[in-house]
Amino acid sequence: MDGDTTAGYVEPPAVGDEASILLGSLERQRATFRWKCADLDDAGLSARVGASTLTLGRLLKHLAYMEDLNFTGELGGAPLPEPWASVPEEGRSEWAFESAEADSPQTLYALWDASVARSRTALEAAVRAGGPGATFASGRESLRRLIVDFIEEYGRHTGQADLLRESVDGRVGEDPPGPVRAYELG
Repeated sequence: MDGDTTAGYVEPPAVGDEASILLGSLERQRATFRWKCADLDDAGLSARVGASTLTLGRLLKHLAYMEDLNFTGELGGAPLPEPWASVPEEGRSEWAFESAEADSPQTLYALWDASVARSRTALEAAVRAGGPGATFASGRESLRRLIVDFIEEYGRHTGQADLLRESVDGRVGEDPPGPVRAYELG
């Protein structure tokens, strides 16, 4: 999703296989999160609620990092791309949050969009190769568990984004506007 809030969203099929339901749920969470962050300027992405230091910009960069760390790196076995590759592993997670303040909206949106695109590629390849029950990371974790963890991660941060976005311009709602499409493995 490139910031176009009229594109609708993908939803898990009402009846489908496990992979389509899991990946469809993740895609719905991604679309809702991106819609909550879409079309904002520096002030909108930097807005805070109360004493919290959390911002939509920080959430965008954090989730971009988590996508690359878990799907591109752990699952796909690829080296982390920039900007993560240049930052020491210790402290990288905190850096992703804090450095977002210096990034333009265009940089933050592009970073998240590119990370999600890489994640989709790695995730769909893993599902095709072994299905949700396949393990990775030396057999320590199933793909199913990773997908569920990310559905939870997006659920938690989308709830935070709800409050932040409403404080910026009053945008509320559960789903992006536009047509609903059933998820289909790409």
